[in-house]
Amino acid sequence: MPAARPSASRRTVLRGAAVTPVAGIGLAACSAPGGGAAADATPTAPVDLGAESEVTKGSAKLYREHNVVVSRSADGALKAYSTICTHAGCPINKLQGTTLVCPCHGSEFDAVTGKVVRSPATEPLNELPVKAANGRIVAGPGA
Repeated sequence: MPAARPSASRRTVLRGAAVTPVAGIGLAACSAPGGGAAADATPTAPVDLGAESEVTKGSAKLYREHNVVVSRSADGALKAYSTICTHAGCPINKLQGTTLVCPCHGSEFDAVTGKVVRSPATEPLNELPVKAANGRIVAGPGA
């Protein structure tokens, strides 16, 4: 006859119960806002971001409320990218010079090219249409 398995001690049960909520927090941090609908977090129509003068040559500006970063090259051309991280769908909320830093896992992206400069992300940011019109920066589909 096989030996009986010992039942879980009170300490084991309580320890397991204490770890479960912490694991849930980790999963929530890795999820995109709105339950994974990261694509909905970027503009679906043209969005007026602000004055064209806010993005000078060789710089970038993060528009957190629209999940967009706009950069201007040395020749004056504008580029815009979604700031939803391509690794886990987190909104990127930090811009250091022209480097975007994701708060979830530390991925970094070049705001001028959209390319990954630090993993764990492996895919570049999604480029968005952008233009200057009447002294304003407009980004998103139809821009």
